[in-house]
Amino acid sequence: MADLSHAFPLILLVTAILTHFCIHKVDEGHVAVYYRGGALLSQISHPGYHIMMPFLTTFRSVQVTLQTDEVKNVPCGTSGGVMIYFDRIEVVNILNVDSVYDIVKNYTADYDKTLIFNKVHHELNQFCSVHNLHEVYIDLFDQIDENLKVALQKDLTEMAPGLKVHSVRVTKPKIPETIRKNYEIMEAEKTKLLIATQHQKVIEKEAETERKRAIIEAEKQAQVSKIEFEQKILEKESIKQISLIEDSIHLEKEKSSADAEFYRKKKEAEANQLLLTKEFLEMKRIESLGNNTKLYYGPNLPKIFLENHVPSQ
Repeated sequence: MADLSHAFPLILLVTAILTHFCIHKVDEGHVAVYYRGGALLSQISHPGYHIMMPFLTTFRSVQVTLQTDEVKNVPCGTSGGVMIYFDRIEVVNILNVDSVYDIVKNYTADYDKTLIFNKVHHELNQFCSVHNLHEVYIDLFDQIDENLKVALQKDLTEMAPGLKVHSVRVTKPKIPETIRKNYEIMEAEKTKLLIATQHQKVIEKEAETERKRAIIEAEKQAQVSKIEFEQKILEKESIKQISLIEDSIHLEKEKSSADAEFYRKKKEAEANQLLLTKEFLEMKRIESLGNNTKLYYGPNLPKIFLENHVPSQ
């Protein structure tokens, strides 16, 4: 019993050591691949705790979520023979979990060294070798990211289909100091020219705006004058129309009055015509004689005589 009690702590220690080497943890976003005797096993473990044979089996954790590989200080020789250095190139990529075994088997668990880092060096040097410094540093710099991404993905599609490049970010390359200063001077001059050009454009724009404003104002005044002139014409036309209507009304009234007078005279004439019979005329003659005849009496007058009296006008 005494021997057993002394051995118990040793047993616990051995058990703890074996447990430590048997049990391993795989983090979220990763999977584990296993090696035994240097050979890659087909087993792949997902996040969590897992057991493996200690000392004989080892594992490597492989990320299967979006990751960023940074390739630093990449030398690049231009077509003109100038050596420049890209301080940092970031390649955002993701490995499909179903392709982990094949890619690790073909390119090891450090597959990104072969498929990302080395390819970036190669593609950048290919790009620089066919372009001069000004094109790489100024003219075509904004195209390097996309060109590098396309070139990387094209090779990966053939060599490692499960690995996809999402984006590439390239920092401005380092160039010789004397050339950099020349570029700074050139950029400063370009900036001055740009400012002067922009100032000139502003002045031209202001002049153009003022000219358009004057044209608009003149057109507005012309339209107002036209409207006022048309209003006056309309007023004159209205007055004319009113005068014509009043004249027409007056003419109609005069015509109606004349027609009425004519009709009255006509009717009177017709009435008189009906009255002028022989009997009526004889009666009127006798009435006239009766009204205008005077009788004179006296001892010295031998006889009565008649005197026709014509009334004074």
